[in-house]
Amino acid sequence: MLRRGEKNLLTGLDIGTSKIAALVGQVKDDEGIEIIGIGTHPSWGLKKGVVVDIESTVQSIQRAVEEAELMAGCEIHSVHAGIAGSHIRSLNSHGITAIKEREVSQADVDRVIDAARAVAIPADQKILHILPQEFIIDEQEGIREPVGMCGVRLEARVHMVTGAVSAAQNIVKCIRRCGLEVDDLVLEQLSTSYAVLGEDEKELGVALVDIGGGTTDLAVFTDGAIRHTAVIPIAGDQVTNDIAVALRTPTQYAEQIKTQYACALIQLAGSNETIEVPSIGERPARRLARQTLAEVVEPRYEELLGLLQAELRRSGFEDLVAGGVVMTGGSAKMEGLTELAEEVFHMPVRLGVSQHVTGFRDVIGDPVYATGIGLLMYARQHRLMQRSELAESAGLKAIWERMKSWFQGNF
Repeated sequence: MLRRGEKNLLTGLDIGTSKIAALVGQVKDDEGIEIIGIGTHPSWGLKKGVVVDIESTVQSIQRAVEEAELMAGCEIHSVHAGIAGSHIRSLNSHGITAIKEREVSQADVDRVIDAARAVAIPADQKILHILPQEFIIDEQEGIREPVGMCGVRLEARVHMVTGAVSAAQNIVKCIRRCGLEVDDLVLEQLSTSYAVLGEDEKELGVALVDIGGGTTDLAVFTDGAIRHTAVIPIAGDQVTNDIAVALRTPTQYAEQIKTQYACALIQLAGSNETIEVPSIGERPARRLARQTLAEVVEPRYEELLGLLQAELRRSGFEDLVAGGVVMTGGSAKMEGLTELAEEVFHMPVRLGVSQHVTGFRDVIGDPVYATGIGLLMYARQHRLMQRSELAESAGLKAIWERMKSWFQGNF
């Protein structure tokens, strides 16, 4: 993308079930990102995080991107896009290789990660991420950066994330139909972790819960690395549906009622508080007690939190997340949800908002945009890694050229 000749811009595209958000960030020298453009549009072509209507999705992406371009005063050519949905699978794998020169080089690290990825995955799944958890050199565990260390045998423990080939292809197809290129497809809860989690939380152990419109994403971190990921196909849209059915009101009004008046704990709704509920067809609107609404919302959130707790228990990491639970996403903003979650999980729960970014304060403080901001931070980190690799290869090339000219001059 271009903006008045500047090259240090990044774009994150959060393709969600209920909304599509495009964020443009400018990389600052002091390691931060400044948000300079944002565009959002309701998402019409997705169901539970998966594209079900290409034409509608293309239109929604186009509108969000155009809005972001207008605000940032730039032209967007490529994006880092998020991917979610219940087709996402994850597993932990292990690889072993011999260290060639008795000192670990980048080539040895690449080889051991290749060995770890050599596991059978279904033909309809593709690998999205291979995330190193730790390296082991001659049975010495807990090594984060093995390059330069001495040893004979190198092992790697990695977390592999796979997704349905068709789901990934459909997202890429929609983005390309908008005249944009895809720099990378990033697992949404991984990108969100870049925005809302601190390094100390990842070290201590933390469960990240991203409650969106169509899916709820879970990621577990311990000892500074990602250990488990899962997707639960229940989220904010189910709550909206329950309200629409129980209060007999059209879905668009149910969504408005949910965002304005709903709470996740019945005791937070005053006994004398009432809300106006539009009726279906030509019937007049009715007034109902706010407690009636809370009685619909609380059981659904309780069910969702129960499913998350069961997943955490099944993963074997429930006792290792001393840092508690961090909740983010649009549906996590509901009044009383953190209190309800603390009752269910029996551990501290906080609402996750984006860190290390500047720009629009209302955007940064809103969990709705955590995934989009995380995509920018993920993109920035990967750009820095690529630059250091390029500098390293350029340095080796320069040494080789000097040696070559010395040989030519002397022999």
